[in-house]
Amino acid sequence: MTTLAVAANESLAEISNYLIYSSMAVYTLAFFAHIAEWVFGSRSKVGRTAAALTAATGAKAAAGKAPAVQVRGQGGTTAVLDKPKVVSRAAAGARDVPDGPGAAGGSEKGDLYGRIAVSLTVLGFLVEFAGVAARALSVERAPWGNMYEFSITFSTMAVGVYLALLALGKNVRWLGLVLVTTVLLDLGIATKWLYTDSDQLVPALDSYWLWIHVSTAIFCGATFYIGAAGTALYLFRDSYEAKLAGGGKPGTFATSVLERLPAAATLDKFAYRINAAVFPLWTFTIIAGAIWAGDAWGRYWDWDPKEVWSFVTWVAYACYLHARATAGWKGRKAAYLALFAFACWIWNYYGVNILLNGKHSYGGV
Repeated sequence: MTTLAVAANESLAEISNYLIYSSMAVYTLAFFAHIAEWVFGSRSKVGRTAAALTAATGAKAAAGKAPAVQVRGQGGTTAVLDKPKVVSRAAAGARDVPDGPGAAGGSEKGDLYGRIAVSLTVLGFLVEFAGVAARALSVERAPWGNMYEFSITFSTMAVGVYLALLALGKNVRWLGLVLVTTVLLDLGIATKWLYTDSDQLVPALDSYWLWIHVSTAIFCGATFYIGAAGTALYLFRDSYEAKLAGGGKPGTFATSVLERLPAAATLDKFAYRINAAVFPLWTFTIIAGAIWAGDAWGRYWDWDPKEVWSFVTWVAYACYLHARATAGWKGRKAAYLALFAFACWIWNYYGVNILLNGKHSYGGV
């Protein structure tokens, strides 16, 4: 059914632009707060002691629960640190290593900056969400009709997934610095090179399937991003643990950052669960796209580049999930597959839309 075109509300479109730029300013403050969390956490005596405990007592802690450790701080105060929970590395290797003490490194000052960073991230999310909503209201349609709108909605959704995990009590604050950095990069690309004036859709996109198919694609991509970030950090942490197990001495970066991340097994399990949870929805996304193609073009599959790479992404994630459950392909090999799968998703968005010609190019840049 064809709907009447509605002229864009320029005032709301301008408000949307101001809100997006304002969210970038707030995310920048969150970025610096996360930096302060890592820096001040690594400088505290409590943080250093907890980190050393993580690296030195992993094997002993695996044998049973150890008592809490008291650390004498400045001024004669005593901080009590529970030994980090030991996790199994059955999926990634033979080592059993406890989780690191977190980004704040166990210090009050680092934890304070971490809480400020999360609060600023929440504020940035609300401002950006308002910007996306204003963009939708300016043309009275779904706010993902072109690459600019898709990008700002994608970053909003990624932050939303992260905050939802925090709200559910998941210990993912270690992801905050990576998240706000990439969100700023995404918004920078969107506002600098992908910006498109608020306007109505071309007829082929004017369908209720735009709400269903594209919204699920954005949510899947945002969730896959969270999984990919966990996978990348797993590879760094796994190399760090392997070096320690071999008697090597990690460098300054590993000493100040990697030892405070969750154990490699924890990161591996986190990424797997995230990817496995969203994979069925990605399957639905492809099916919904095929149904929409049938309605719009008269055929469900036309070997369009977007269709092909969506399916390639599905196959890549299916291979990862299968490899993760197959002996000999766990750990790093499966992690490389996961990163390749997310690279396929990124290529499907930027590469296919910009560099290849297809029926989806009407979305505009």
